[in-house]
Amino acid sequence: MLTHFLKKMLSLIPTLVGISIISFFLIRLIPGDPVLLLVGERGADPEVYMQMKKNLGLDLPIYQQYFHYIGNVFQGDLGTSIVSKRAVTEEFFGRFPATLELGVCAMVFAILIGIPLGVIAAVKRNSPLDYILMGTSLTGYSMPIFWWGLILILIFSVQLGITPVSGRIDVIYDIPHLTGFYLIDTLSPTVINEEGLMPFFSALKHLILPSIAMGTIPLAITARMTRSSMLEVLGEDFIRTAKAKGLSSTQIVIHHALRNALIPIVTVIGLMFGSIITGAILTETIFSWPGIGKWLVASITSRDYPVIQGGLLFIASMIVFINALVDTLYLLINPKLRQ
Repeated sequence: MLTHFLKKMLSLIPTLVGISIISFFLIRLIPGDPVLLLVGERGADPEVYMQMKKNLGLDLPIYQQYFHYIGNVFQGDLGTSIVSKRAVTEEFFGRFPATLELGVCAMVFAILIGIPLGVIAAVKRNSPLDYILMGTSLTGYSMPIFWWGLILILIFSVQLGITPVSGRIDVIYDIPHLTGFYLIDTLSPTVINEEGLMPFFSALKHLILPSIAMGTIPLAITARMTRSSMLEVLGEDFIRTAKAKGLSSTQIVIHHALRNALIPIVTVIGLMFGSIITGAILTETIFSWPGIGKWLVASITSRDYPVIQGGLLFIASMIVFINALVDTLYLLINPKLRQ
């Protein structure tokens, strides 16, 4: 298994190189000059402007800039932010826990609701309940995240006042960054002794709406995939044998059908977890969530080339890694494919 995973990762290196080329050259097609944004268009002294451009390496031909950039990448240096003057790697891993926490919560929401809905729809095939559940999942899949997020804010935050509008936790709490995951850090002995469980519930309330907004599309995909996979398994001979033995419907569905239907479901869930990171860009912007997505949007606005390049490369690397891991887990779940 380990050998297969390593071979898969090595085979995907050209993909990452291609992504680095595309991201490097495409972002330079965006109108705007990062140096002018820093010094101001009206007050830009030509000598100061050229000196800053030289300091940033932007005075070189674009192909030389790329080779310089990719050479630094292979040494583990993704550059320094033009705006904050901090290392891109430092900024990325400072914000990554927020994005990962949101992504995990969104996937938990999608799995806990999507799989049961898919099972129910498969068992009640072609019934009104099946049509309602699958119609609802199709609606969830079709809704744009930015529109759905605003609707959730309007209903639950503005009208009902149940959930916060933005941020990760109430500003009155000062949480030590032990892991970067607020649901964990708020349960540290120090925080509990000083504040009790109120910071934890505050962090949990801030996660509700962004998790629902980000998890709706994966929920719909999970439900439809579960239904399709369950219908295929329910038609197998061993299910008819289990019915002939007198097993209850619950035993047949849970212990026999669902267990065998999980293989394609697990694969889809793994692939969705990689793609859900890209959905964080819209979700984090809407809910002012201080993660990678919001960071990249702000960097695009300020034409912060090193941040955009490094952030895209990091995200692409994570998706590639997750895809390779899912491919390996698929072999682990289904021994027949190991041959």
